[in-house]
Amino acid sequence: MQYQKHQLFMEKPAYFFILHTILSLSSTTICSHFNKTTDQESLIAFKSSIISDPYEILTKNWSSNATICSWMGASCSLNDQRVTALNFSGFSFKGTIPPAIGNLTFLTSLDLSYNKFTGFIPNELSNLSRLELIDFSFNSLTGEIPSFCNNLKLRILNLLNNSLGGNIPYGIFNLSSIEEVRLRANNLQGGLPTDMCNGISRLRGLYLSWNLLSGQIPFDIYKCSKLVDLSLSFNHFNGSLPSSIGRLNKLQRLYLGVNTFHGGVPSSLRNLSCLRVLSMQGMSLTGQIPSFIFNMSSLEEINFVNNSLSGSLQSNILTDFKRLRIISLSDNKLRGDIPKSFGNLTMLKYLYLDDNDFTGELPTELGNLNLVEINVQNNRLSGPIPFSIFNISTIETLAFLYNNFSGQLPSTFGLSLPNLQGLYLSGNKLSGAIPNSMNNASSLTILAMGQNSFTGSVPYLGNLRLLKNLYLASNDLTGEYPNKELGFLSSLTSCRNLQYITLSNNQLNGLLPASIGNFSDSLWSFRAYECGIRGSIPVEIGNLTNLADLYLDSNELRGFIPWTIGKLKGLARIYLGYNKLQGLIPADLCLLSKLGELSLSHNSLQGPIPECFSKLKSIQKLYLDSNKLEFNVTSNLQNLNDLIWLNLSMNNLRGFFPSGIEKFKVISELDLSFNSFSGDVPGDIDKAVSLGYLSLAHNKFQGSIPPSIGNLKSLEFLDLSFNSFSGFIPDSLEVLTYLKHFNVSYNKLEGKIPTGGIFVNFTAESFLKNDGLCGETRLKVPHCGKDFNVVSLMKYIVPSCVLVLVVVVLILVLMRRQKRTKQLPNDEMSLLNPWRGSSYKELARTTNDFSESNKIGSGGTSSVFIGTLSDGLIVAIKVFNLQSEKLSRSFDSEVEVLRAVRHRNLVKVIGCCCNQDFKALVLEYLPNGSLDKWLHSDNHFLDLLQRLNIAIDIALALEYLHRGHMFSIVHCDLKPSNVLLDEDMTAHVGDFGIAKLLGEGEWMVHTKTLATIGYMAPEYGAHGIVSTNGDIYSFGIMLLEICTRKKPTDERFGDEISLKSWVSFSLQENRITEVVDTNLLGREGQNFSANEQCLSCMLCLAMECLATLPLDRISISEVVSKLEKIRSTFLANKSH
Repeated sequence: MQYQKHQLFMEKPAYFFILHTILSLSSTTICSHFNKTTDQESLIAFKSSIISDPYEILTKNWSSNATICSWMGASCSLNDQRVTALNFSGFSFKGTIPPAIGNLTFLTSLDLSYNKFTGFIPNELSNLSRLELIDFSFNSLTGEIPSFCNNLKLRILNLLNNSLGGNIPYGIFNLSSIEEVRLRANNLQGGLPTDMCNGISRLRGLYLSWNLLSGQIPFDIYKCSKLVDLSLSFNHFNGSLPSSIGRLNKLQRLYLGVNTFHGGVPSSLRNLSCLRVLSMQGMSLTGQIPSFIFNMSSLEEINFVNNSLSGSLQSNILTDFKRLRIISLSDNKLRGDIPKSFGNLTMLKYLYLDDNDFTGELPTELGNLNLVEINVQNNRLSGPIPFSIFNISTIETLAFLYNNFSGQLPSTFGLSLPNLQGLYLSGNKLSGAIPNSMNNASSLTILAMGQNSFTGSVPYLGNLRLLKNLYLASNDLTGEYPNKELGFLSSLTSCRNLQYITLSNNQLNGLLPASIGNFSDSLWSFRAYECGIRGSIPVEIGNLTNLADLYLDSNELRGFIPWTIGKLKGLARIYLGYNKLQGLIPADLCLLSKLGELSLSHNSLQGPIPECFSKLKSIQKLYLDSNKLEFNVTSNLQNLNDLIWLNLSMNNLRGFFPSGIEKFKVISELDLSFNSFSGDVPGDIDKAVSLGYLSLAHNKFQGSIPPSIGNLKSLEFLDLSFNSFSGFIPDSLEVLTYLKHFNVSYNKLEGKIPTGGIFVNFTAESFLKNDGLCGETRLKVPHCGKDFNVVSLMKYIVPSCVLVLVVVVLILVLMRRQKRTKQLPNDEMSLLNPWRGSSYKELARTTNDFSESNKIGSGGTSSVFIGTLSDGLIVAIKVFNLQSEKLSRSFDSEVEVLRAVRHRNLVKVIGCCCNQDFKALVLEYLPNGSLDKWLHSDNHFLDLLQRLNIAIDIALALEYLHRGHMFSIVHCDLKPSNVLLDEDMTAHVGDFGIAKLLGEGEWMVHTKTLATIGYMAPEYGAHGIVSTNGDIYSFGIMLLEICTRKKPTDERFGDEISLKSWVSFSLQENRITEVVDTNLLGREGQNFSANEQCLSCMLCLAMECLATLPLDRISISEVVSKLEKIRSTFLANKSH
């Protein structure tokens, strides 16, 4: 029994040992399983925080059936199978970093760089005592950096390119194991601790650039003795640079630029014997570059960009730089020559000397180097560019912009430049031809050669397949052949990366080829203004679907604006002004929803402004001035709320002040001058609060000047002249302190001219021809009497005197005409105030004593001579034959008419010369001669649109003569030889030798038949009855002649058939093709139907003018309206 107890006692320790072992193993297994579960839960929490996984990495690779150590991005230890590293760099994850990451206690490396993480960095990362690397760079993290515990083994902290704020936590400077701190490009604030280097002796790299840090650099920074990289640029550090930086003897890269340091460069930097990169850009450094810099032979890069360094570079200072690869001295005040010793820097690859004041020539020795980039732009270098430069096979960029380089490019240019990508030569004095060999520089992406004196034709550049930007503006380049297609443009269709083409200010003098429609889809801008481009705009331009800029202004383009432009949905700017375009403004422009600027100025466009312009919601600048636009301005302009500039001047627009324009908040320039607008100016025009320029001159506006104009505080220019404004000049205008130009001349204003504010600066020219105005003597108006109310007085006088005045005027006119010959002065003089007086001697000299060589026409009552006045003005001088009293009266009659008229479609009188033995009128010279010449000469031809425009011009002139005065003016001799054409083929009616002045509704019986047979109305030829209806008849005959090219006196016409009856019969039989000018119809399919319809309408209108009874004839206003409608219909049909 005792033995058994003893045996049991002896066996007990063995049982305890086995039991202890089993329990220990079980405990380890349970803990290991528990820890693995914790890691898995942490990763699942991470996965749950990801809201975007574009590559489906987590979805496809993180399977619950697989061990977490096989999940992509996760790495585990071999023994414990614990997660030790997470690397999700560049996975484009979007989400937040979960606090559960702090449970991965075996984690040594955490790389989430180059993703789209947002939110805060979790504080739980301080729990990861084994963590050595944190890389969260290139995300969008916000908040503050956690205060890491000093028990971390962190070696690398990389948080660059986020949006982190707050101060740099002091705990970072207690991480004794830290080697790199990369906090660049955040929003960190505050300063650096003075003792920052006391606990981080291992620090090799400190990257703090591009933050908001401030304060001084601690003097004790030298205690970070192992620093290799120190980057503090682009902050708000201030004070002086501590000299102790010179004790960082392992420092290789030092970036200090763009702070507010003062005191210059500490000389202690000379001790940095290992320094390879020295960057001190934007530090406001002055004086010369410190001389010790040039003794630091270890330097590979020098960057002193954007300072105020001055002085010259000595040639002997560059001898020790055997390792120098990059020299950046841009944007300083350095001067003198560029040292030839640069050619000894055999390792130099990048040379930046731009934006200084260097002079002299570019050293030839630079051609000995294997340079990659040279930038010397914006200096004053001169002389030829050394040919050796163009043989550097390694060169990628040559930037020589805006110097004074001269000479020519070598004919072999491009043969030795296989790597050249950017060639910048603009703004120099280079000349000669652009070498054809340029086409061999096949790597070129940017070719900028504008603003030089290159000549000859543009070479074919189709081999430059990588070309993106072509800039050749402002040279003397030409097309291959004058007036032919510009072939070089066709070659550019091979450049499929082309984005910008700028050819402006050359004399290409050619046609745009249809092949421009084959340009690259990437073409964004095409600029070719002032190039002498002729012909039409190809419809193929509609293929350039990504075009944003189209500048073809100031050329000689003709024809229509192609409707295909409406296909260019990305167009933002269209400039087609100063050409000879005609036709309607295509409604297709309304499809351009991104259009911000549209300039169609100075063309011959006709018809209305398209109503659909209301769709151009992005338009800011709209220039439609100096065309032949007509009809009322659509009220839809009021929807263009972003308009800044609107110019509709010099057209034939009518109606009231365009509705809604006064409400535009941002409009700064509004020009409606030289139109026929009428009615009142809106009283709430001051709602256009940004208005600085307002011109309503030469219209028919009436009513009072709105006092609210005085609220337009930015107004600098105000022209209301040549209207019918009445009432007072508002005193509220006195407060317009910026107003420089003010003109209310030729109105019906009355009362006292304001004297306060800016009115002290205005002269009499601002107030001419307002008979009711009074004020200061210097303004050349009557003095305002005390308590004298002009308005009140006029209210009593005018109503009672109007009838008397009308009677008196008519009596005076009749008396003047009876006594005209007796009142003519003996001395030579100008009869009309606005005309210039011309002496007989001057006119004789001008016409070579009225020689036959100067005679350009003659008639029964006068001869016409061409001459050049002393000031260089070319004129036509009409000398009247004075053999009879009838012919003398012809001169008097023409003077009587011309003194009363002024219209764009009437011949303009420049002056006259009159004495008892000689009478002459000096007229504007119209170089294209008479309509008769253009209709009946084999050497001249007018197309249908030109003839229709001329007919409208004549009708407008007649409308003015018949209805534009208190009394009607009857021409009495309207025929093609009395219609002259200017350089733009605009018609001007002249020869008023037998014109009559009639009161409203008046007829006159004239005993002598002076009008031309074939054109005179029946009642004039039979009874001598003169009326405006007679001119309508003559116009009808002219309209038939314009359409048929047959004169009424043609030999085929006689007693049995006349021009009128011949055309009338063809209309009744629907056979107008037998009577119209066959040249006007064209071939079938080429607008034949549109032309035929237009001619038919014109002939029908002529018949309405040719009614036998005068009262049955159509009025001239109806003629104008119908002709304009015919033209609009014709243009619309022809455009499509």
